[in-house]
Amino acid sequence: MQIKFLGTGGAFDVDYLNSAALVEFRDKTILLDCGYTVYPTLVKKNLINKVNYILLTHLHNDHCGSLASLLLHKSIIEKTERPIILYTSEQFRMQIYDFLEIQLKDPGKYAEFVPMEQIEGIRCVDTINQHAENFQTYAYIFEDDYRIVYSGDLGKPESLFEKLEKMPHMPTCIFHDITFDAENTGHTYYKKLLPYLNGYDMFGYHCDPTKSPSDCPIRLVFYQKELMA
Repeated sequence: MQIKFLGTGGAFDVDYLNSAALVEFRDKTILLDCGYTVYPTLVKKNLINKVNYILLTHLHNDHCGSLASLLLHKSIIEKTERPIILYTSEQFRMQIYDFLEIQLKDPGKYAEFVPMEQIEGIRCVDTINQHAENFQTYAYIFEDDYRIVYSGDLGKPESLFEKLEKMPHMPTCIFHDITFDAENTGHTYYKKLLPYLNGYDMFGYHCDPTKSPSDCPIRLVFYQKELMA
């Protein structure tokens, strides 16, 4: 199991591309989020042919804005089998379908929708209301011989860490969205993560890395070459 990031920026950090990653998990390559920079990045890096599963944390444009383009590429350019979009609840499946229907008319022609629970080893943490009011978001946990955690956009990290602390002990690497602005309540202010550094390998993403203050001990994905695709 490994994770490689395609971008590490937030919605407005255009120099660092939208936060998204490829997770090699057992026999699957799972694309985590597909914001508006992701499709062109996959094409430029010659990685788009590897994507066979898609998992979305939520439906803000910097996390799903080029999903339709990716699906059309698979159908028209590659002429391959439909990618599988994993969904966490029937309500979220309907939200994804409605989003794609505006652009594709018949999303089922371009993607197969499969419940995430059918894929052993992946868990979700429901973080609704913890990024934007009345807005559905998810964090994801991948388990094999160790654990990879991907926060999505999360303003209150407590719910994620409470879940982790109830799980059996296992080497765990956490990739958590981070902000250096204490007034930004839609993402996790870096100081809120400090109590959780013990016991976890942690990296920050979804930020402008040049704004990291000198007292921030959290390593940023952007500076870890081995984590970038």
